[in-house]
Amino acid sequence: MSWQVLLAAVGLWFALEGLLYAIAPETMRRMGEWLSRMPLEAVRSGGIWSAILGLILFYCAVRFG
Repeated sequence: MSWQVLLAAVGLWFALEGLLYAIAPETMRRMGEWLSRMPLEAVRSGGIWSAILGLILFYCAVRFG
């Protein structure tokens, strides 16, 4: 795996997240409040599934791209 690919992926992640906060700050604030009311296990589970999906997408991009 190339460090350039990993660096590009992290850079893209930061850019997309930054755009979400820039374009819809009120929506992001409401999402944060909603997350704070969720049980920790539900937040953790969502994070794990998100990480798994991200790794699968990253693998597919590197393997088949």
